[in-house]
Amino acid sequence: MRTRLNAHTLIPGCFLLILMLQTGAAWGAGDENLSDGQTLYVPVYSHIYYGDRTKPFNLAVMLSIRNTDPGYPLTIVTATYYDSDGTLVREYVQKPLELKPLASTHLYVKESDTSGGSGANFIVTWKAARPINVPIVESLMIGVSSGQGISFVREGQVIRQHD
Repeated sequence: MRTRLNAHTLIPGCFLLILMLQTGAAWGAGDENLSDGQTLYVPVYSHIYYGDRTKPFNLAVMLSIRNTDPGYPLTIVTATYYDSDGTLVREYVQKPLELKPLASTHLYVKESDTSGGSGANFIVTWKAARPINVPIVESLMIGVSSGQGISFVREGQVIRQHD
């Protein structure tokens, strides 16, 4: 007599294991997006040039930091702003700032603040008590003048893992 196996005759644990293998949930699949801390370089532009490169077009900058982990917080340790020459302009985080799961925060550079120049950047360091989903850290630049408007986004880039 032949035995037929179907979903009703499978052991529930085996079904779960098969489901995990199919979705990549077993053996740390997807761990490349987990970290317990990083240092990121985020390009920003306090102005860009137009025309004959003689006229700067000032831009406001919003640095957005988003905790993408649904279960665990992260701590922003530093967010430092550097100009085009690599000179420190300003420390934006005076003391560690905790972001709860799925929370976000932003830092703002006024449109009138051109101290960073066209090659400015933020260096952002964050940490967590355990490996979590890496946050989204990006800069949004926007400027409006005389009916002209421009906006664009740049993503942060990992320059150091702290695992």
